[in-house]
Amino acid sequence: MKLREEIKLNTFQKYIGYNFKNLSLLQQALTTPQLGNEINVPHYEILETLGDAVIKLIFSFKLYKELGINSPGKLTKIKQCLENNQTFIKIATEMELWKYIYASKNQNVKKSSILSDVFEAVCGALYIDANEDIMVVKTKIIEKFFKDWDKIIADCSNFSKNELLEFLQKKYKITPIIEYQYFAKGAQHEIHWIAKKPRILDQNGKILLKLPKNLKSNPRKTKKEAEKELSEIIINFLIRKGK
Repeated sequence: MKLREEIKLNTFQKYIGYNFKNLSLLQQALTTPQLGNEINVPHYEILETLGDAVIKLIFSFKLYKELGINSPGKLTKIKQCLENNQTFIKIATEMELWKYIYASKNQNVKKSSILSDVFEAVCGALYIDANEDIMVVKTKIIEKFFKDWDKIIADCSNFSKNELLEFLQKKYKITPIIEYQYFAKGAQHEIHWIAKKPRILDQNGKILLKLPKNLKSNPRKTKKEAEKELSEIIINFLIRKGK
């Protein structure tokens, strides 16, 4: 191992407060697939998949056992918000995780989805290195870098079309088109808006997913508020139906 790489790995271990028994696991977690394929070394993809499963379990028990969220719908909704790429990118950016990543010269990892992938991969590597002790991942990563849980939960309660888009992207592996129609209700000086008749289309404009025609928001003061409510309604519908 080159001295520069060793210094980088040692600095990261000090940062998270954990010394890897198998340092190659950490190096793999920090290596992008593009670079790994270029120089024929292991990269983060498999560790990312394992880390994703570990994080989901930690979040589930944290929300249920420690934060007292016992509504299945609410727990699932908040967990999905916590698990999305934007949340992980935000946390990874605050960690300055980009400093430690091994990437190709033409890769710009700052604020990219690579940060989210590496965050999950580090959790996967840590879980394996700690003899599958999930508490190590919880104390060294999750509780250290996810700090204000009250704010996180409050933010996660406000689902919008972006969250629905991420939900669908993860499920269908494409970026769909989401369309709502907006209807005004009430007198001109006190108009409220209803979002309804949602359509989810593929990139060719064809229906990707059929939704019930009766899905709609309650009357809201702004189109944005109506949109948020209808997006949440659609996510909850898809979760219940297992679609």
